[in-house]
Amino acid sequence: MKKKIIIAIDGFSSTGKSTIAKLLAKKYNYIYVDTGAMYRAVTLFAKQNNFVDKDFLDDNALILNLKQITLSFKFNKNLGFAEMFLNNINVEKDIRTLEVSQLVSKVSTISEVRKKLVAEQQKMGENSGIVMDGRDIGTVVFPNADLKLFMTASADKRATRRYKELIDRGDNVKFSEILFNVQERDRIDSTREDSPLIKANDAIEFDNSDMGIQEQFERICSLVDEKLKS
Repeated sequence: MKKKIIIAIDGFSSTGKSTIAKLLAKKYNYIYVDTGAMYRAVTLFAKQNNFVDKDFLDDNALILNLKQITLSFKFNKNLGFAEMFLNNINVEKDIRTLEVSQLVSKVSTISEVRKKLVAEQQKMGENSGIVMDGRDIGTVVFPNADLKLFMTASADKRATRRYKELIDRGDNVKFSEILFNVQERDRIDSTREDSPLIKANDAIEFDNSDMGIQEQFERICSLVDEKLKS
């Protein structure tokens, strides 16, 4: 039986974590888990039930209703990756809006939300052969992951990527809004009390401000291959 490992990819928003993770999962035939999508789905649920908005967060109400949230990934053959389902409804497009992006870091600070999702994520990786990306994968979810990567890039470069992605999708957004959102998420993610975004001591840092996807992918594949041989 071929050796299988756990690959943990952490880093700031819009650094291409999910893109790299999907490519790795496809190449090595691993399970891919987008933990950011899970937090976004919980945020969408909170928004739909008026537990969160730009100016408030009713964390107690959300905590009391966490048992009403069922999350699952279902593979879409046409797209080539798994989509996020919230209570058996496909919410893949709904969770990628700027509105959800502006709220997700706020919801992610709630300890009870993190405990629920971390437990689900750890269960997904029990048999290894998994690529998982997020904010605390190498530090909290899989502190003993075989390979840990930490993705970073300048806020301006990340905002430019995110802006292009949303414009190409047909969303009506302003670059200034995207840049502010990127910077604000960095601040909240890095300063929250529970599982803040930090680089694990044994993680390999990738600053991809001036690096294309293919170059990143090739470099990371060589790291994965080294781990599989060892």
